[in-house]
Amino acid sequence: MNKMQKKVATVYSQVEISSGIFDLWLSEEEIANSAQPGQFIGVYCNQDSRLLPRPISICEIDEVQGRIRIVYRVVGGGTNEISHFNKDDKITILGPLGNGFTLNNRTSVLIAGGIGIPPMLELAKQLQGDKHIILGYRSETFLVEELSKYGKVYIATEDGSAGTKGNVVDILRTLSIKMDDIYACGPKPMLKAVKDYAIANKVDAQLSVEEKMACGIGACLGCVCKTKDNEGNIVRKRVCKDGPVFKAEEVEL
Repeated sequence: MNKMQKKVATVYSQVEISSGIFDLWLSEEEIANSAQPGQFIGVYCNQDSRLLPRPISICEIDEVQGRIRIVYRVVGGGTNEISHFNKDDKITILGPLGNGFTLNNRTSVLIAGGIGIPPMLELAKQLQGDKHIILGYRSETFLVEELSKYGKVYIATEDGSAGTKGNVVDILRTLSIKMDDIYACGPKPMLKAVKDYAIANKVDAQLSVEEKMACGIGACLGCVCKTKDNEGNIVRKRVCKDGPVFKAEEVEL
């Protein structure tokens, strides 16, 4: 894991790319130069009543320009405040945080649902080898065109408005390829289904686990999850510090 840093970043751009989904580029060279796919940052609000940072996955890294990109959904007062930042505004961020994906560079299937989709972009950019990317949405899609540059994209929507009506696992089960690795990020029910599939089909899988986080650095123990050690014993680990990425056979969902 790279050493985390608390920095004042500058807003380079921000746009709403889907209903309630915002795309924010931040200029902060040191964090951009040390971040890895699957890690996240803590974004601080300016209002004194919101002391804890909001954990948001890193969507894309531009080391040349010294920028990082986050794509997030507005779900409360904190993310609503962040969505109103404009170009050249200053934002305090903490990062990079957590342990990201291990890149095995084989035939890979990337699976993501909802706001678990953004971190797949940098992963898809950096992974070598054949890539199949399965994306799940409720209805309105985002980041599809960008992800399509790096692999074959399959879409599932709950209402059937785009792609296949159903979920990402429905598509996963129909793939007629010999896959070596699965990388997944999304809600727990989706991750549980992906885990079961990977274990049953003897495919190596890494899962980025979603949990509510407070401090983001492992101090508060607010995001503890159950994992198993090599002897099958239950071990409690912190998603923000020990994860958010775990091997499928390791994490209990």
